[in-house]
Amino acid sequence: MDEALERLHGFGPERLGRLTNHAPMAVEALTVRGQARGVHRWLDLYSAKLEDFPSRVEPVTAAGWRAALGNPRRAADWIDHFAGELAERPWREVLAEWWPRLAPGMYGGSTHPVIRVGHAVRTLLSGEPTEPRLRELAHGLGYWAARHRPVSVRRFALPPGATAGAALDAVAPLAERDGGFPARLERVTELPVWADGPADPETVRARLAELVRAATHRYATHGHGEETMLVHAATAPNAVLRALPALPHDLWAPSLRAAWTASAAVTAMYAPDEPVPYVPPGAITPEEVAERALAHGDEHVVKLTDTALDFADEPALAAALRAIELSAPLR
Repeated sequence: MDEALERLHGFGPERLGRLTNHAPMAVEALTVRGQARGVHRWLDLYSAKLEDFPSRVEPVTAAGWRAALGNPRRAADWIDHFAGELAERPWREVLAEWWPRLAPGMYGGSTHPVIRVGHAVRTLLSGEPTEPRLRELAHGLGYWAARHRPVSVRRFALPPGATAGAALDAVAPLAERDGGFPARLERVTELPVWADGPADPETVRARLAELVRAATHRYATHGHGEETMLVHAATAPNAVLRALPALPHDLWAPSLRAAWTASAAVTAMYAPDEPVPYVPPGAITPEEVAERALAHGDEHVVKLTDTALDFADEPALAAALRAIELSAPLR
């Protein structure tokens, strides 16, 4: 994985002005899921989508960082800033300082920046903080800062004790579901309240895991609404879940609320009017599903499969297979 990250850090976080470079997230997921042997071959196919590292504008400073927040033209400046921070201080300290600044804006960049950070944090938690892994965290945080975009929505109450699945079912689809992610996000004005109650860390963790599982399961019956974008209803909150162990406990509850808003907003923006019948996955192992995701190659298939394998129950495996069925393969 370190070799792949070194290969990738000369490229920018986006292409064609707004589309995300998924390669670092996908290679991390493939490596974790036992598919490391295919990483460089996958990169050879994906490399046509990569663009050079963007131009720098001016350094981000401690005094002036707020003015640069949410400015995509400053992506290189932000990545440089975090590379410098991570060279001087422990990565957990940097993450804890910046997480509450960035979390309210995790909705920019179609939620990809927080997802990239979640993959980077999982890697750092699992092994040595090598230079490529720290650099990857700098790229993720820098992308997040550059695409930072808060949202403000009205809230309505749900019945007491509503499950995450019931809460997602209560999200009303947008009346107008056309245009790209930024245009649709502007139309999300009302969402149910689901994640505002818990404060103790273990309850927060359990509810966030419940949300990720529910959003993953829901893809099996609702993914046809938009096979690519609905992946993020599961992978964005899962990025937050993966980051929790590296964060102070006082950041967990607000992180759950931000993750719920992301998942619910994506659901409102892309969910179909009606589900399709659930199709059981049959006799297939998690390892076989991971192999199928690599063979298919689509970056969103790889990432949803990675999230599904965190649970590896029958509905989650069905969701991964549904993503394979719906998505165009990487060629």
